[in-house]
Amino acid sequence: MSTDHTPDDELKGSDLRLWQLVAQRRKPGADTAAIDARIWDLFGETWAVMFTDLAGFSRQVAKFGIIHFLQIIHEQKEILLPVVAAHDGILIKVEADSFMIIFKRPQRAVECAIEMQRVCVHANEGRPPEEQVLLCVGIGYGTILRIGDSDVWGAEVNAASKLGEDIAKANEILVSGAVRDNLCEVGIRAPGDFTPLENEVPGTRSAFALRYTL
Repeated sequence: MSTDHTPDDELKGSDLRLWQLVAQRRKPGADTAAIDARIWDLFGETWAVMFTDLAGFSRQVAKFGIIHFLQIIHEQKEILLPVVAAHDGILIKVEADSFMIIFKRPQRAVECAIEMQRVCVHANEGRPPEEQVLLCVGIGYGTILRIGDSDVWGAEVNAASKLGEDIAKANEILVSGAVRDNLCEVGIRAPGDFTPLENEVPGTRSAFALRYTL
């Protein structure tokens, strides 16, 4: 079979259309503003984006070995993905110990995050430290580029990733300012339910830790 092909040969649907437009944008004299408007018109949608991560994963892998933690990752999927489905989340990507999930409304994302943390705490009862699922969660909300069910891009995606994968500690739920504002505006949460973070988080003007009860 011939291997002579362009990258577009491996793409279809939304992925193909996006990268065709990006390629046009790179051409000399291209009207980048017009092309950007077309991209946002085609793929721009408003979603809440959640990133999850397991606390201390890299350190524990070094201590107990990767196969042990493949087991932990497998257990994480078993106990958490049913919670995601019950809250109408859409799993977009799994990378090692991290999930990327989208929700139509921030309320559902936050409700899901709280239930996920509760399920983890329950599952960890009686387990030794090296077998516990210690979940970190970050949530953003805003207009993003959604490329089918394969990927999402945008400032709030970056913010959620930073919050969930880099800043959050075990059992924490961190949210962007847009999530906090939405939940307060619709009366789901009060301003006092959020503690401002000192960290500067790319992609959001402000970020907060959600106060909740396990």
